[in-house]
Amino acid sequence: MPWGLERHQDSGDLHFVTFSCYRRLPYLNSGRAKRRVEAALESARCQYGMPVFGYVVMPEHVHLLVAEPLRGELATAIQSLKQSVARRLISGGAHFWQRRYYDFNVCSETKRVEKLRYMHRNPVKRGFVEKPEDWEWSSFCHYATGCVSPVELESPWTEMKRRRAGIRFLMKRISGQTFGVLSADVERH
Repeated sequence: MPWGLERHQDSGDLHFVTFSCYRRLPYLNSGRAKRRVEAALESARCQYGMPVFGYVVMPEHVHLLVAEPLRGELATAIQSLKQSVARRLISGGAHFWQRRYYDFNVCSETKRVEKLRYMHRNPVKRGFVEKPEDWEWSSFCHYATGCVSPVELESPWTEMKRRRAGIRFLMKRISGQTFGVLSADVERH
């Protein structure tokens, strides 16, 4: 691990993660690029069993609010997500992402809400839209209306949907938040 970088994982906390495009260039400016990030996030969520609580894709960076993966390390899941996006959006040896990512442990409900609000308001603060619901590439609309998101989110809406569908989940608590884990996923470990 690089000098001075300290990661606190296996803590049961949520993680507010930020990673940026190389030299903060707007490589994610197109809708196609932002959708690619959403698809890669959903893939990483499934592959690593990484509960996602929120996200926003900006033109030159991404914010995530996630729990620690059930399979593998958070760093490995983030690396997989970043590699998947870079492979599909650039060719050759060009740099796409900054090498490291920022990781803040979210250990309270107050901080969880603060980080979700920060993410969802980011496009408004930057002047891209007037209201958070106008930014297509975030989890805001799911939280506001329960609409289906390209990334399955751990939220009261998702929990209600799972109950209605009769899907059997084990409930797991992380950082004061309860989320469902498919019984089959847990039994494999």
